[in-house]
Amino acid sequence: QVQVVESGGGLVQPGGSLRHSCAASGSRYNILAMGWYCQAPGEERELVATITTDGTTNYADSVKGRFTISRDNGKNTIYLQMNSLKPEDTAVYYCNAVAVVVTTTMEYMFWGQGTQVTVSS
Repeated sequence: QVQVVESGGGLVQPGGSLRHSCAASGSRYNILAMGWYCQAPGEERELVATITTDGTTNYADSVKGRFTISRDNGKNTIYLQMNSLKPEDTAVYYCNAVAVVVTTTMEYMFWGQGTQVTVSS
């Protein structure tokens, strides 16, 4: 198993900033891509941003220019800097890690427990 542990989240006013971090660990796995997804009440979980081991990033159109994902490969940790937050960013944010069992090509996807972000005045 891969443990995915998130921190961050909270309540912030519109226009404010928050920073999330997420660490993935698993002794029998190599961590590949990691990312953040969000799920608002009554909505499906959707992509926020992802990052590969070589630093290639992908963002949802709604967060481009406001959110930045970064990664520390040595720690298998990613960060999400969220700036210029809007009320519509309110959601539970989940960290995701794609990992491969060492010496195989078997890939698995693991999720963190989720952290609430509320943007409100």
